[in-house]
Amino acid sequence: MGDDDSRQATFGADGDLSDRDPDADGTNDFGDPKEADETDGGYNRYAVSSLLQKAVRRSDEEVAAWAAWELARSGFAWNLWDRLHLYVVEDLCAGQDVALLVERYETLATERWEPGEWRGRLCAVHGALACARATSSREAPNADEFFGNAADARAKARETGEEPRVDFPVGAFEPGGPYDVAFDKHTGEGSRMGRGGEFFKTHGARVGPEGEDEQSARWQRLNMVLRDAEFSEEQIDHALDPVDPDAKWAEPSFDGTE
Repeated sequence: MGDDDSRQATFGADGDLSDRDPDADGTNDFGDPKEADETDGGYNRYAVSSLLQKAVRRSDEEVAAWAAWELARSGFAWNLWDRLHLYVVEDLCAGQDVALLVERYETLATERWEPGEWRGRLCAVHGALACARATSSREAPNADEFFGNAADARAKARETGEEPRVDFPVGAFEPGGPYDVAFDKHTGEGSRMGRGGEFFKTHGARVGPEGEDEQSARWQRLNMVLRDAEFSEEQIDHALDPVDPDAKWAEPSFDGTE
């Protein structure tokens, strides 16, 4: 649900905010009528959803599996899948394949089967277990918060004419600075500096610190040999050299200076 974040802020206080599957059972495990945001086990769905996220974050597989199962069986599968998709970007390291798995499990649970029936519940458990077993990290939210705080610090510093207490990683970010190589033919500044394909091939297309594999390096070398621009062997070798892990942005000028 697009507005679930605002709903979560209510902590389920307003029963009219619930969106339970209309086909879900109207009584809990004890035979009592369920409140709007009550699960079959008698728990508040907001609390169960919060527990699920903390279980994923702390890699507690059993608790994560139960929380997902509880939400799915109680008619809140939409809530479960919405939150799991958030967790893969909020609480896991970047690059985790689990993001694709969660998408697939949701498709199976909601399009091929019914989300609350046994196959849908199995998908819910699988999705939660996959998230709990992935490498946990708050790197994305921490980065987002830091960059936002740095932006505020820079703006306040400009108002007072002072240096910011915290700055963006790139600092001033201008030609001639530590990240000079970024100003190539793809930027206005680089074009005005006459940095064309030769500069890009020699400096801007380098990768690392692992470097190109053998086949890719061979193709790159041949491309530079066959181009109209004449590249020196020194330039070609540099273009294929892995980036220095201790000086990722260092680039020689090939005129005897760095």
